[in-house]
Amino acid sequence: MQIFRLIGRAESKRDNETKAGDSEAGFTLVELLVVLAIIALIATLVAPQVLRYLGSARTSAAKAQIKNIESALELYYVDNAKYPSNDEGLKALVTAPPRDTHWNGPYLKTTGGLNDPWGKPYTYELKADSSGVVIRTFGRDGKPDGTGEDQDVTN
Repeated sequence: MQIFRLIGRAESKRDNETKAGDSEAGFTLVELLVVLAIIALIATLVAPQVLRYLGSARTSAAKAQIKNIESALELYYVDNAKYPSNDEGLKALVTAPPRDTHWNGPYLKTTGGLNDPWGKPYTYELKADSSGVVIRTFGRDGKPDGTGEDQDVTN
């Protein structure tokens, strides 16, 4: 019985100490504001770097997609002995044009690969001498020329 009394006294003493320390537990408003200010400062320094990286990543993705489309066009050319006409465009890589009897596609799985990272369709142009094609995206702004994320990407 004496052991239980000692344990009970120790627990009540611990409870009293905890109650006395409760008044100083937690954070003050000033401490919270300082932490929020530090987080805001870090965010203002990091955000431009992240956005710049995102822009260059989209440009790199457009270059990779254009290479993928070029490879699919080469397979199309091997099967059909010609590139798709300007009217048929890049959709000929996904669905068979009516006049192509040797079409052995689809050369791309979906039409989603025919849009650039900014959601606009790639432009396709058969060269005048039918020696090749030009695949292009005008970048984020959708206008010729530009720099950074607005630059043109072509094969």
